[in-house]
Amino acid sequence: MTSKNNIHNYDDIIHLPHHQSKTRPHMSIYDRAAQFSPFSALTGYDDVLKDAAKQNEEYMDN
Repeated sequence: MTSKNNIHNYDDIIHLPHHQSKTRPHMSIYDRAAQFSPFSALTGYDDVLKDAAKQNEEYMDN
């Protein structure tokens, strides 16, 4: 929750231009997204779901 005292904390920097590195090329949005695509917080979760669905189908068939 924002209090009345800190509502203007960033007034001195809010209108400054966005920093661009002079030594590194700008990274495309696709390259930035690719950095995070291999990350999976729930490794193996898809396999567990598939196994549960398979067991459920076998149960329903019997």
